Amino acid sequence: MGRKPTITRQQLLDLAEEIVRTEGAKALTIDALARAAGISKGGVQYSFASKDDLVRALIERWTSQFDAMLITDETSSPADLIRSYIRAMRASQPAMNAKMAGLMSTYLQDPDNMRETRQWYRGIFERLGEASAEAQTARVAFLAVEGLFLLRIVGIDEDGTWAGFLDDIEAVLERLLDVRRQ
Repeated sequence: MGRKPTITRQQLLDLAEEIVRTEGAKALTIDALARAAGISKGGVQYSFASKDDLVRALIERWTSQFDAMLITDETSSPADLIRSYIRAMRASQPAMNAKMAGLMSTYLQDPDNMRETRQWYRGIFERLGEASAEAQTARVAFLAVEGLFLLRIVGIDEDGTWAGFLDDIEAVLERLLDVRRQ
């Protein structure tokens, strides 16, 4: 019978996120996480066999939290989906800074992770795939929000401009939808 773990997988993920936030994605190692948790390297590897497993778990955690914030269903209009997407981006802002987004770069180096990410995006584009003017406007707004997300990797939000850029995208989306309704 083995020893009962003194720290949970979720606690390790919390500490891993903190390491990435404060020191950057490169600083996240099994050794660094073990030090932060006050346990042995083997203790971390009990929950995460490798750094790749740890990064995958962080990305899966973030993705599931983000998806839970997307308050839509399959019958939502393309514009409503993008409005919800922008709200989810705003809500995730405190938790996802440029350093955390940079972790995506490491994650996407694995072909299986790349396939999962492509599949997630394909699902979004299928929902935005109508030929309508509203769907076209929503697709452009989605691409703008995703471009802004990727710019966070290079530190676009160091001076707090992220929310203002999201405001711009949202305002243009609404303006274009209003014009198309007239």
